[in-house]
Amino acid sequence: MKHKFIINSSIYLKNRLRKFRRLLQNIAVALCLILGIWLTFTTITLVSASSQPIDAFFVLGGSIRREIYVAQLAKQYPRIPILISHGSLDPCILLIFQREAADLEQVWLENCANSTFENFYYGIPILRNWKVRKVKLITSGTHIFRAKLMAQIILGAHGIWVEPEVVREIGIPGNRESGIKTVLDMIRSLFWAVLSQIIQPQCSQVTKLVDVDIQAWQQRGFHCEHQGGVGFYP
Repeated sequence: MKHKFIINSSIYLKNRLRKFRRLLQNIAVALCLILGIWLTFTTITLVSASSQPIDAFFVLGGSIRREIYVAQLAKQYPRIPILISHGSLDPCILLIFQREAADLEQVWLENCANSTFENFYYGIPILRNWKVRKVKLITSGTHIFRAKLMAQIILGAHGIWVEPEVVREIGIPGNRESGIKTVLDMIRSLFWAVLSQIIQPQCSQVTKLVDVDIQAWQQRGFHCEHQGGVGFYP
């Protein structure tokens, strides 16, 4: 009797395992199908976006020369919105745009990001809200390789085509690159490309450039990078 019970239990467990294995296979097939459809749709969207005009400038912080460059672009394309992700101090950027006589209305400053990954982490919801399909990514030559790869993974997953733009630097910008750093950022970018489809983090420190209170900053005192050429306020 005991032997028969053991045999029945063994058969029952085998059947359960077989059903569980079949369930996992069905789930895997379904996920692969969904992923395939998503990749196909995203690829079609990207190909279409690649032939469209630029509809946003995305500046990665790290050097004031990037803000000087985009301020000059703003004079040529006053209607294209500009997102500067954790760049120079707000008043420094304001002074640069005023010096270049560039329009301030289409410029937003995001000051939550503390890394290249976070530039995209906080930038995606803003760009999506603007319904951006093709973005000009502005950074320095020493930073462009890693930034471009991350942008193509994360922004590309949202159907946003990336056109990189290298700003010529004098000296060495604040960003430091390494092989390990690049690999780690690629890995988390791949994960975030998927998770960001449903998770949309919001930065609480987004300011429109025209709203920067220069007088309040002058009272507190601030310093700008020397290359900006906009002075400082002790």
